[in-house]
Amino acid sequence: MGHFATGVTVVTALHDGAPVGMACQSFTSLSLEPAYISIAPALTSTTYPKVRTAGRFVVNILAEDQQEVCRTMGRSGGDKFAGVDWSPAGNGAPRLAGAVAWIECDIAHELPGGDHVIVIGAVTALDLPRDAAPLMFHKGRYARLAA
Repeated sequence: MGHFATGVTVVTALHDGAPVGMACQSFTSLSLEPAYISIAPALTSTTYPKVRTAGRFVVNILAEDQQEVCRTMGRSGGDKFAGVDWSPAGNGAPRLAGAVAWIECDIAHELPGGDHVIVIGAVTALDLPRDAAPLMFHKGRYARLAA
């Protein structure tokens, strides 16, 4: 599956008043009417249960210059938001500064997906704050779109 190039996102939420986040490559646009996206966090994720409890989240589509943000949010434990610039979205979840796009969602459905859970998010708002190339991942490393 590593031969399939993907964009890179960070899924964020507020849990007990504190920001939580996780890097997520398993993201896709699912439906235009109604507006749905899907993410697929691993069952072993320690962050997703906090997102589930929040009931709403933001998908931050990272720009190609945000590799360090991706690395930080991909780690387990620690304060992932130390040194990360963010502001609250309309739904309260963190919007990461420098992202190509923000998609605010409410959790609409969860489905079993093997060793992952398939989460369907109902899109409640979105914004395109920056005109930049997206961060890509291919064959186990970061990649860039060719001009």
